[in-house]
Amino acid sequence: MRILERLPRESSRDYALRTIKDNIVTMHLEPGCQISENELAAEMGLSRTPVREALLELSKVKIVEIYPQKKSIVSLIDYDLVEESRFMRDLLECAVVQEACKLCTPNDLRRLAENVQLQTFYLDHYYPEDLLKLDREFHGIIFDIARKSQIYALMQNIIIHFDRVRSIALASVKNQHIVEDHEKLVEIFTRKDVEQAERLMKEHLNRYKIDPQEIRAAYPQYFK
Repeated sequence: MRILERLPRESSRDYALRTIKDNIVTMHLEPGCQISENELAAEMGLSRTPVREALLELSKVKIVEIYPQKKSIVSLIDYDLVEESRFMRDLLECAVVQEACKLCTPNDLRRLAENVQLQTFYLDHYYPEDLLKLDREFHGIIFDIARKSQIYALMQNIIIHFDRVRSIALASVKNQHIVEDHEKLVEIFTRKDVEQAERLMKEHLNRYKIDPQEIRAAYPQYFK
């Protein structure tokens, strides 16, 4: 498991939740694998209680399955949940990007441009995990610009199903269009072209529609 650096003033429960989610999305904790509260707690330097609380939270969104007094496992990928999370993201982000385009300031544009520069670096040197992290940060900045950061936070639990499939795709396909879309979006924000921003976001999100048969054929052990 990849151990993340703990953030200042981050509670043990939140740290455990963030670390476990990250490892599920990046496939360090693979679908179907058994997980132990004791082992996770030892690796993160925590007691069992915050780890148990984190696993209970993840079980609510069906990403972890808990069998009391027996075991806990990372849920297999359910394409119904993947599609549900993609649908929600498509619906919300296409609306939010219009608001962000109207409200963005020069400082906001700098934040987005700096993120895209790092994306280009990680694409060129191909670190898919870092690329996925920067992709999430880029979209988070857009929600922040639109003053909808709480909505973005609420989306995270369901989006984990979608991000898991995107992680598989990024690890196997070097998709340059993803970073190019982000570069174009920064340019569109500079012009404050709201209609074009919404159009590009819809196209961008549709790039993540992964052929279920292709992914299942490559990783049959990961799916229900």
